[in-house]
Amino acid sequence: MHGRTLGQGLRVSAVGLGAMGMSQSYGPNPGSREDMIGVLRAAVDRGVTFVDTAEVYGPYVNEELVGEALEPVRDQVVVATKFGWDIQDGRTVGLDSRPEQIRRVAEASLRRLRTDVIDLFYQHRVDPDLPVEDVAGTVGELVAEGKVRHLGLSEASAGTIRRAHAVHPVTAVQSEYSLWTRDPEAEVLPTLAELGIGFVPFSPLGKGFLTGTVGTTTELAPGDIRATIPRFAAENRAANQALVDHVAHLARAKGVTPAQVALAWLLAQQPWIVPIPGTRRIERVEENAGATAVPLSADEVADLDAVAARLGVHGERYGEQHLGYLDR
Repeated sequence: MHGRTLGQGLRVSAVGLGAMGMSQSYGPNPGSREDMIGVLRAAVDRGVTFVDTAEVYGPYVNEELVGEALEPVRDQVVVATKFGWDIQDGRTVGLDSRPEQIRRVAEASLRRLRTDVIDLFYQHRVDPDLPVEDVAGTVGELVAEGKVRHLGLSEASAGTIRRAHAVHPVTAVQSEYSLWTRDPEAEVLPTLAELGIGFVPFSPLGKGFLTGTVGTTTELAPGDIRATIPRFAAENRAANQALVDHVAHLARAKGVTPAQVALAWLLAQQPWIVPIPGTRRIERVEENAGATAVPLSADEVADLDAVAARLGVHGERYGEQHLGYLDR
């Protein structure tokens, strides 16, 4: 596995692992908790040194899973987690990034992750009721206390990133980014390039759609978050299939998988971009890691860009409620 450097010199594997789906959002898990621990440890064995979780996943149980799995190899892995939600009785009821809440979450996450320091602590969603300067300052205090190493932001606008970075250096920004989600390109990515901040795309495979495993006739299981996302409505999947077909055609020509092409496209954008595809299977970890060895020519990248631009994308990437939490 190749390595890449996010902001502030944080070195990670070129492809990380998003752990959320091991605990929620994609329907019944085909494996047990012990199986998921095995997947996480196998990922580290295969060179994945960047694992992403959050207190809200579960809530809480995903951090516990990651903590147990990675405790024996903690010194080999960069662990990212997140704060920023108001969680009541196991449900998210809004946002909360008050300084005292950030500190409470940090202490609880440290316990669940079985560690004495959080490598990368993201504000999960920007809280419009609280200045981001206060957020950055509080995380900066946690850095000074040795409880956190790096500050991150998730789904933040360029202006918010600048304001936070002026108070405490931002190491990474996490947002959805892939061949069919190009929102960060206009303002966020140029800002990160200017400020020397890394970028961590989540859902880099379009929540499975770009891999071809979710087709126009796929029945989404109960509890699968994609059933609530407009982009995955049957009519939108049909309209978006042409992009998937083009990715698959290129993959066949290169003797690789569609997932590897989609990840290689992301890796080709900037050397400070580190995608975190999620999976619950060791074979997918290996497949995703293999994307670092898939070269795309400038012509192939340009072709993918042109096709994506010509076809466009049908359907929003979130439902109305979650769109309301985006900092735009």
